[in-house]
Amino acid sequence: MKMLSDHQKVVLIGDGAVGSAFAYAMVNQGLSEELVIINHTESKAIGDAMDLEDAIPNLSPLRIDAGDYSACKDADIVVLCAGAPQKDGETRLQLVTKNIKIVTDITKKVVETGFNGIFIVAANPVDVMAYAVLKQSGFPSEQVISSGTSLDTARLKVALAKRFNVDPQDINVNILGEHGDSEFAAYSSANISGIPLLSLISQKGINLQELFDIENQVRNKAYRIISKKGATYYGVATAIARIAKAILRDESAVLTVGCCLEGAYGYNDIYIGTPAVIGAGGIESIIELPLNVLEKNEMETSVTTLKKVISDALLGI
Repeated sequence: MKMLSDHQKVVLIGDGAVGSAFAYAMVNQGLSEELVIINHTESKAIGDAMDLEDAIPNLSPLRIDAGDYSACKDADIVVLCAGAPQKDGETRLQLVTKNIKIVTDITKKVVETGFNGIFIVAANPVDVMAYAVLKQSGFPSEQVISSGTSLDTARLKVALAKRFNVDPQDINVNILGEHGDSEFAAYSSANISGIPLLSLISQKGINLQELFDIENQVRNKAYRIISKKGATYYGVATAIARIAKAILRDESAVLTVGCCLEGAYGYNDIYIGTPAVIGAGGIESIIELPLNVLEKNEMETSVTTLKKVISDALLGI
């Protein structure tokens, strides 16, 4: 396992809506000792660094700077948020042609500095972009993590918490598969405070169709948010910060992230959202959830969808 240095450093690349919200989350939670912001428009990075440092007197000590790629050399984590945002009515997979060149160019520049830490990829479509980072970097798969379905899982917990009138933290459930239209809820393994969800719904007079309706609402929540405010960023930024915390604190925390499958669920060489153990070395292990017949079919659909996108868009990478 990779041992983190005493001085913990995170580099953010891409200071748009998601990136700046992530930086704010990092500062508020005091997760690293140094945060460097790199952005295509340098003045934006400088302005955010200046603005964020004014929060430090009320929080934990933290050095914040705008910088260039040389800052990646001794970083523990590089968070990649650069890329075109998802527009109203646009699917995440439609962003591939816009973002693939941006992400591969950035990865090449980062690796050329001698960086040997953990990539957290949050540029959409995250599953495809993480795969591109893996191939471009030549890193072991455990050092390239996609934010995956971490946000979707949080959204499902929020929705179920409202329906069952419980704390979201008491809900153990996962969204698996693509971070996108083919994602699905692994209801067969879900529980609330240890009680299997599928047993609990019968006690509460809730039918399966209502669970599927909640799943569909979660799947489409991003579209609703984008139509109302133009972008989503607070939820995903917090999810990325949670992944970074697990690495920087070497927590061995079980989080739902995007991992490169190497036999899990019967698939290989594809990034998919699944629970995994996250620590200082990145992905320590993948937790393969038991799936029922319906969920296995949904996983196959998600994998097939992503593999087609990859074969069409990433030839030669």
